[in-house]
Amino acid sequence: MRILTFNVQNLRLRRQDGRRALDGARDADEAGNPGDPALDAADRRLTAAVIARADADVVCLQEVYDLPTLDHFHDDYLIPAGAAPWPWRVCMPGNDGHGRDVALMSRRPLREVASHAALTPSDLGLSPPPGTSAGTPIFRRDCLCSRMGRLTLFLVHFKAPWPDPVAAHAVRRLEAEAVRRLIARRFAGDPEALWLVLGDFNEPAEAPSEGPAIAPLLSPFGVDLLARMPPDERWSYHLPAEGPAAGVYSRPDGMIAAPALARRWPEACPEVLREGLAGQARRFAGPRLAGVGHRRPHASDHAALLIDLPGL
Repeated sequence: MRILTFNVQNLRLRRQDGRRALDGARDADEAGNPGDPALDAADRRLTAAVIARADADVVCLQEVYDLPTLDHFHDDYLIPAGAAPWPWRVCMPGNDGHGRDVALMSRRPLREVASHAALTPSDLGLSPPPGTSAGTPIFRRDCLCSRMGRLTLFLVHFKAPWPDPVAAHAVRRLEAEAVRRLIARRFAGDPEALWLVLGDFNEPAEAPSEGPAIAPLLSPFGVDLLARMPPDERWSYHLPAEGPAAGVYSRPDGMIAAPALARRWPEACPEVLREGLAGQARRFAGPRLAGVGHRRPHASDHAALLIDLPGL
């Protein structure tokens, strides 16, 4: 089974002049700057090209606005890009105030799909962060659980480290602890359980003194599969800077596996697909997709992660 995770940067379907059109890979709503909408379609062709070329059985996406957006992207961009269809597609409403949800496309039948957007700290016996009610939903977007065959996926997009990095760290730590408890409750200590937590963990480039917020999911509970890569090859995100500065490179995206999965596939190592990143991400010296510009068009400000688990 080939599995891809990709933050596609604000994939949103709108009506423009009586026709349907996707927003490009840009943060216009947050920045108050619409950028150049003439590049939107080119962005999304590049987004589709990254996914089509990966040819994954299961595609996990972050920052998709709703199921009509996902279906339009699938039918009008992915299929024309030469991709085989993903008949099972899911995008359920989450807690993001802008409507950016997690989404899933699969070529394998989905035996189960469950949202945890309504889950609260009190549901799991957890303490909320300071200043937060125990009745406030844990996940800032969702934790989408899906089972296909022997594998159970937990797809997440944790709290971004802004505007208050300290407060955001506490929220992400709660999200990570909640995922851990969901896994522990589901598998009841089964040492052979096959699960994978993946998505955008939103860990900042500089680790805080108290350690990563996702620590509850790390060893000995789970195995960080990106740790199988050389440290300087783990980055998956570039935040550009003005002027000659190189900007910030970080690794918010990740895959954390059950110990049994890591043992069964000891050679399985994620591949970071950077060919759709803008040219200003100069740390990547490999070939880019035709049409990628210095800033835009681009597929996303994130790279995709791909892993192959043969025989699953």
